[in-house]
Amino acid sequence: MTIETRILQSIDDCASTQWDGLFADDYPFLQHRFLSLLESSGSVCAKTGWEPRHLLLEQDGKPIAALPLYLKNHSWGEYVFDWSWADAYQHNGFDYYPKLLSAVPFTPATGPRLGLASGIEPSNVLPSLFNTIQEMAEHNNLSSWHLLFPNQLFPDQQLTTLKGAGVMQRTGVQYHWINADYTTFSDFTDTFSSRKRKNLNRERRSVAQQQLNIQRLTGENITPDWWEFFYLMYQRTYLKRNGTGGYLTEAFFQQLGQVMGDQLMMAVAQDEDGHKIAAALFFYDSKTLYGRYWGCIRECDSLHFELCYYQGIEFAIEHGLSRFDAGAQGEHKIKRGFEPVETRSFHWIKHPEFSAAIRRFLTHERQHIGRYITEATQQLPYKSDKQ
Repeated sequence: MTIETRILQSIDDCASTQWDGLFADDYPFLQHRFLSLLESSGSVCAKTGWEPRHLLLEQDGKPIAALPLYLKNHSWGEYVFDWSWADAYQHNGFDYYPKLLSAVPFTPATGPRLGLASGIEPSNVLPSLFNTIQEMAEHNNLSSWHLLFPNQLFPDQQLTTLKGAGVMQRTGVQYHWINADYTTFSDFTDTFSSRKRKNLNRERRSVAQQQLNIQRLTGENITPDWWEFFYLMYQRTYLKRNGTGGYLTEAFFQQLGQVMGDQLMMAVAQDEDGHKIAAALFFYDSKTLYGRYWGCIRECDSLHFELCYYQGIEFAIEHGLSRFDAGAQGEHKIKRGFEPVETRSFHWIKHPEFSAAIRRFLTHERQHIGRYITEATQQLPYKSDKQ
């Protein structure tokens, strides 16, 4: 049997049926159509610092495994922060960039990262894929490889080969809402302590008292005028937060509804006169709701919480979704019922001395994250019997 590894410089170098056939579930962010739209819209390309180098492993000409891979010359849009590592390289006269990255661009959502054909185990293909990564790093003078937000398809027992080659695990924290078989939003808030429940209900009443029309739109109901408005709000949010525009282009949002409308929800707000005020965009699959972007044209009390969190929770309950991943960061999510959960990433640093220093750093960081999760869990709004 002949096994070969192809390096794809565009996701469209692989047929959508072949790529999607290796990723068995309906996780939205590694579907061929999503990755292709990132490229065709100009959001992902050499100019933006995201050059596709996806790996496709074939046996006798048939795909058996796939790994998303990008050549990066910066660390923007990753949400696992290694700026200090890059600074250390520069301080010592070395180049940290370019590097290799296995992740979804601009999307800190845990999910599958290794696509597998039926009957293929990770241990059967990881050594070949990692050997290719090491060869790419050696031949192109790349500093490192990083695997961000993988799900449990990368359990520890399958990582023995990679860890033996110096791959290090890093932990982080996000805040996810977990559906405990709720049938209504009130079922959820009934698990809160009295004071915390009153605070949440007060926020929702404040939005209602402002006479705003709140809706959840899906599929074709997200009309072109809403996409136009949403792109403006997306850019407004990034300009306010970072002083620069967002990563995704206008063309991306113009086509997103057509390409992936069956896995999109937009929570929107209008005033009494029908003027658009705010919108929040979500993706979803059969298990999880993913909160991605939000923006508003004017500030309204508690509207951010209503559109980004409470409307999402209601949607997840109505659709029987088990989890709501509301995105990176945001300790304010804790008192609204989002639990701190550990995230993982894996890192291979080619330079042995830098690798050793980063390993020491990660050991201390992991201890800090563990203590933080314990302390944050104690701040959850639930009654003591639920915790």
